[in-house]
Amino acid sequence: MSNNAELYEQSKLYSPGGVHTSIRNVNPMKVFTKGEGAYIYDADGKKYIDYQGAFGPIILGHSHPYVNRKVIEAIERTDLYGVGCTDLEVELARKICTHVPSSEQVLFCNSGSEATYHAIRLTRAITGRNKLIKFQGCYHGWHDYVARNMLSSWDMIGKRDPGSAGMLDEAIDNTLVCTFNDLDDVERTFRENKGQIASLIVEPIPHNIGCVMPQPGFLEGLRELCSAHGALLIFDEVITGFRHDIGGYQKVAGVTPDLTTMGKAMANGYPIAAVAGKREYMQRFNTYPGGDVWFAGTYNGHAVGTAASIATLELMENEPVHEHIFRLGEKMRSGIRGIHERLGIEAYVAGFGSVWTTYFMKSEPKNYSDLQQNDAELYVDYRKKLIEKGIFKMPMNIKRNHISYSHTDQDVDTTLTIIESVLKELV
Repeated sequence: MSNNAELYEQSKLYSPGGVHTSIRNVNPMKVFTKGEGAYIYDADGKKYIDYQGAFGPIILGHSHPYVNRKVIEAIERTDLYGVGCTDLEVELARKICTHVPSSEQVLFCNSGSEATYHAIRLTRAITGRNKLIKFQGCYHGWHDYVARNMLSSWDMIGKRDPGSAGMLDEAIDNTLVCTFNDLDDVERTFRENKGQIASLIVEPIPHNIGCVMPQPGFLEGLRELCSAHGALLIFDEVITGFRHDIGGYQKVAGVTPDLTTMGKAMANGYPIAAVAGKREYMQRFNTYPGGDVWFAGTYNGHAVGTAASIATLELMENEPVHEHIFRLGEKMRSGIRGIHERLGIEAYVAGFGSVWTTYFMKSEPKNYSDLQQNDAELYVDYRKKLIEKGIFKMPMNIKRNHISYSHTDQDVDTTLTIIESVLKELV
């Protein structure tokens, strides 16, 4: 079999850059050939304890046998029809509406970007308004509505920062950018654009930049401001949904948005996403007779994704999935904090539940601007050294790590031992 370097060179011949999502083009480049439980293997045969988790979908573990078995059972009898609905769609929709507080009705699509696109367009139809509020540093997908002011260079924070060439000026300029955890900034933006804002979209925890927690009262304040100004509140729970609770982070926070987008952990790595919300809003989609907001997709509700999601949620319902990953997440964070104390390292270990990251800075960040204090060079070097020693974390600045149901106490103990040795070497 070819090795990492040979396969990557071949890939570059046939695909621009050799990867099929921009953020996958990292150093060191790896070609992966196997995933099993908490571990991934590259084309050189090297094994890693995986904390990347495909940016969050892998909540149970790679190639989880129960999920895989349910997918195989499903596709042996059913697949895709392009007409009507399937029993799998009915069952999955029922589960989501049972567990997610904001979900009175739900529609399935194939990616988080699709879900946020549909949600935003729906809010414009409902309100008759054009403008949208998002937050600096948050990511809501690749489309023009939201692809601005994501991982901005420090000198572009809060300025006009489109994420791509080819974006429409109208889309860029109708998306307003606020500072996370700053309700005064949000209120000021509503006042300055009175009667023009259709919706506000937010990652309830901005995991695109690691793990910046909402401060007490912030999400509640967003709910109040949206209600007061006639705008709809969208929680983008593509990352937080199902990973932090089977009901999403909205259930943890006790704040119910008007619409919710979901994906990633809902199917343990199989492709599916969803948009959900109040019945009166969801019935504006033209899947409902008389609805005037277009909703379509050839692969929506495919047997593979729906079967995988049903299986994933069944395990969350019947096994201590969140108890396990939350316990190991806290063990990891407290263990790393202990290492920092022993070595006299100035760092902040952020996280919630199964997610964590180590910012090399003095105090807790409250927003994207605060992350300028993080030592980015050390952050990335640290991760590269961990990869050399068999611990895989995304080798990029301000990225989160994930624990799955397949990780064990021994995996965490091994990881902490290696973290200490790497930090001794670097610091």
